[in-house]
Amino acid sequence: MGIFDHARPSDQAVSAPGEASAKGRYVVKDQPAVAPALAAGLHIVATPIGNLRDMTLRGLEILAAADLIACEDTRITRKLLGRYGICTPVTPYHDHNAAAVRPRLIRRLAEGAAIALVSDAGTPLVSDPGFKLVRAAQEAGLAVTTAPGPCAALAALTVSGIPADHFFFEGFLPAKSAQRRARIAALKDIPATLVLFETGPRITAALADLAGALGPRIATVCRELTKLHEEMRRGELAILADQYAGGAETRGEFVIVIAPPADEAQSAPADVDSLLRGALDRLSVKDAVAEVAAVAGRPRRELYQRALALAKERPR
Repeated sequence: MGIFDHARPSDQAVSAPGEASAKGRYVVKDQPAVAPALAAGLHIVATPIGNLRDMTLRGLEILAAADLIACEDTRITRKLLGRYGICTPVTPYHDHNAAAVRPRLIRRLAEGAAIALVSDAGTPLVSDPGFKLVRAAQEAGLAVTTAPGPCAALAALTVSGIPADHFFFEGFLPAKSAQRRARIAALKDIPATLVLFETGPRITAALADLAGALGPRIATVCRELTKLHEEMRRGELAILADQYAGGAETRGEFVIVIAPPADEAQSAPADVDSLLRGALDRLSVKDAVAEVAAVAGRPRRELYQRALALAKERPR
């Protein structure tokens, strides 16, 4: 009997027809391939955050060779597997069934199975329930490995134009306004760039609360990263809040990257020049000065004179 024989129907492993003969097989660019044998243990596999071509080759090999894939939503994971011709059985593992399913997964791992853990998108354990499974596997002395790949938080950070040397990942803010404002107040003095997730229905209210509590910090709002309608908006929080209140597109998934407090972002003159040059590549002198002033905590008057000098040095 399998480990899911006594689970509710919706929590049983889902297999594809002919999966026994197809084990280990996958397809890349219409070319069939066979994955190498996979060692027993729990394998954490990052999956695309939007563009299915971002799936790594090693991740595909693991998903194809695994005995079972534990995922948040079997329908979403099946779309990814179907894209690459993978027939590995899948089983739901999410917030609502984790307590019941986790012991069965641990027992299966102890029997020598290779199980892959994926989330609906991105890197597992980042705003999903995988942490307790990893901890249980480690406490049982079982092997846990990772196949890194896409991560929405890091993807947004890299394109934000905001310092990434120190950052704090918050994930989703509370849905209710009073709780959200209290949490933002707790984040206010953290001496690092803030990275937040948000949903479309809440993005406008969240930006308004962030602007009210954090003041004129520069932020970048990333929508639908890696997808067809990818969009990035950058500016002071209050301006961004006004844009979304005024009708900016709110459909999709959002990551908000917010500059650190000004007094924690003091930069040496050389660093300021670098920030100004980067900003001038994208913005007018006025907008570049506003951006760097928020990030570096320097007076705009001082930065404006330096920006004018740097602008004159640029090739025409």
